Amino acid sequence: MDDDRYGNDVLSGDWRSRGVKKVRQVPLERDMVLEDPATGWAGAVVRLEAGNVELEDWKGRTRSFPFTGQFLLEGELVTLGRPQAPVGRRASGGTGAAGRSAAAAPPAGRPGAGPAVRHASDGGRLRTASGSFAVEQQRARVALPSRIMVEGKHDAELVEKVWGSDLRVEGVVVEELSGVDNLASVLDEFQPSRDRRVGVLVDHLVPGSKESRFASAVMQGRWGAHVLVVGHPFVDVWQSVKPARLGLEAWPTIPRSIEWKKGICQHLGWPHSEQADIARAWQRILGQVRTFADLEPQLLGRVEELIDFVTEPRA
Repeated sequence: MDDDRYGNDVLSGDWRSRGVKKVRQVPLERDMVLEDPATGWAGAVVRLEAGNVELEDWKGRTRSFPFTGQFLLEGELVTLGRPQAPVGRRASGGTGAAGRSAAAAPPAGRPGAGPAVRHASDGGRLRTASGSFAVEQQRARVALPSRIMVEGKHDAELVEKVWGSDLRVEGVVVEELSGVDNLASVLDEFQPSRDRRVGVLVDHLVPGSKESRFASAVMQGRWGAHVLVVGHPFVDVWQSVKPARLGLEAWPTIPRSIEWKKGICQHLGWPHSEQADIARAWQRILGQVRTFADLEPQLLGRVEELIDFVTEPRA
């Protein structure tokens, strides 16, 4: 008789790893922004040598960590796989932060996906990057006719990173205006109504600014009843990221004679001569944002207000 009432050997197979969540492995890339969870050191990958990965922070300081360790990438705990391309300092451009391209943080999973995190104080329930309770195992809803509009790509990427999970559950689409100057013409084409509301987020919405004049004109115009324009006081959405995330006490003041984003990059010692440098600088800043706690409250409240406006059910 070949009947084994106790089944297979309980010690056979990989029994130690059962029930243990596997950490995703990602190929190492130059300029990938990583954080050592033990020390909190964050920086861009500049070298892989002798079994150590070297990370350079925004000040040009470097520290080495074992390649076989675990790191945080966009807030997700990962291990590193062998690079698919050589990783090392470029021969040209000097050394230090000013002598290399600003780090671009590659997306983890979907673009800009902020990880959901479990909190013991909430009974182990998942929370999204915005702080909302995550709706698990629910597919994204068909898009609502209403929209949230933002000035540009960086605004859209930041909203997606922190509120993306919430917006997919609600079925809200975020669209770029490519500048607040285009708002009136975009609204004329969209034709807002009670069932097609539009929430607009603009930068630098302070008394006397160009943005405040545009917002006032729209709210008093033909579409005003179905449009909500709100904004934050910052010159650019970059400033809505808490400066401490970049190791700063405060965002530097840039003279009006200098283009603001280039001035910021220059102050931080980052490349800024080309538009590609500015794009990489933003990805480096965006890479430091994990949850709503990394953003200033002046932005948080405005985005939440827009989501409530465009999802408000008909009375």
